[in-house]
Amino acid sequence: MFTTLKNAFKIKEIRSKILFTFAMLVVIRIGSQLPTPGIDSSVIDQLFSQADGAFGFFDAITGGSFVNMSILALNISPYITSSIIMQLLTIAIPKLEEMQRDGEDGRKKIASITRYVTVVLALIQATAMAIGFGRQGLLEGYITMTTGQRTLSIVTAVATLTAGSAFLMWVGEQITEKGIGNGISIVLVINIISRLPQDIGNLFQMFVIDKFSEGAPATGFLAAVIIFAIIVGMVVLVIILNDGVRKIPVQYANKVQGRKMVGGQTSSIPLKVNTSGVIPVIFAQSIYQTPIIISSFVNYKGTGVWSEILRYLNSNNWCNPSQLKYTIGLLGYVVLIIFFAYFYTSITFNPLMIADNMKKQGGFIPGIRPGKPTSDYLNNVLNYIIFVGAVGLTIVAVIPYIFSGVFKASVSFGGTSLIIIVSVVLETMKQVESQMLVRNYKGFLEK
Repeated sequence: MFTTLKNAFKIKEIRSKILFTFAMLVVIRIGSQLPTPGIDSSVIDQLFSQADGAFGFFDAITGGSFVNMSILALNISPYITSSIIMQLLTIAIPKLEEMQRDGEDGRKKIASITRYVTVVLALIQATAMAIGFGRQGLLEGYITMTTGQRTLSIVTAVATLTAGSAFLMWVGEQITEKGIGNGISIVLVINIISRLPQDIGNLFQMFVIDKFSEGAPATGFLAAVIIFAIIVGMVVLVIILNDGVRKIPVQYANKVQGRKMVGGQTSSIPLKVNTSGVIPVIFAQSIYQTPIIISSFVNYKGTGVWSEILRYLNSNNWCNPSQLKYTIGLLGYVVLIIFFAYFYTSITFNPLMIADNMKKQGGFIPGIRPGKPTSDYLNNVLNYIIFVGAVGLTIVAVIPYIFSGVFKASVSFGGTSLIIIVSVVLETMKQVESQMLVRNYKGFLEK
């Protein structure tokens, strides 16, 4: 990876793209520190500390800008939600499916619709945050304001938060066009990475420095080794999940085309082990955390059945040795990950369509008849590798909660963050390598 970056900086065109991407990331980190107008910063820490970790995931993917209530507090979460919604609607609405098949023009239309949906979602989220948090004193002087002043304060906060989200969407598209890698993914990764130094420092302080100060250097050294081994092990597992592929061999029959004999080639259908990426984990976390977040917005502090349900949904209780009954919440989380792994793959991968296309092109899987038998075979193989990928995702997603529950080590990054970071870094490095390769071919052709 470092060799690739070193060689990339020797090429002016790629170096300019890398520097442009870096400049955009600096702008994002500066924006994440600028407070939203009218926000009472003294109330923020108290408000979020009472949320009992409900906003941990959103704090991680926004690089701390959500908890700080900066102008980029919403970050790219509305765009991610909008993209997922559009992807699901493309399967359900024939008109959108037709657009997707229209090539570049169709994809541009879908991208334009996605932008409008993003702004609408950002507007809704910003309004809910401004009103919900305003009632809890997050907006300066909200309680003593007149109706007109409250309206103006809320409108200002909503406009700022919505504009911040739209700006980040634009920055992501600029990085995709003029920089390196997928812009939205790069923005997401830099947000997560910005929290890592603080979290790793907290772990080091808790398990190493404190142990040495207590006169137990051996325990501190062992803790450091274990922490390092767990992090490295999770990264390796994520890399294996990301690059794991099951290749289905495909043979094409010979046929006469004009005066030539064509076909007779052998290729393969690559089926990724982790076919759904990080989507199942994000969906599962969203379902679990949404009730907790809504309860925090309305400042719910009840003690009834709903309060007990929130405790089962709260990841801080899942692996607590003194409260084993809440492990049921963790089991439900695992079931959701596996369910969404199958569900998301089923709407993005169509074995029947692939089997029909192979049949039309004269292709077949050795030992399998074309048509429905091929579709059934692909389904069986897909079900097997989906399960393997879902188990791997579950391990990566659950280990941080076990570590937090048993050792009381609370960090904002977890399995989801590592999957995103590793996947985006590998994909970006592949894009850099491909651009360097294309440039070499251009130089060869020019000669």
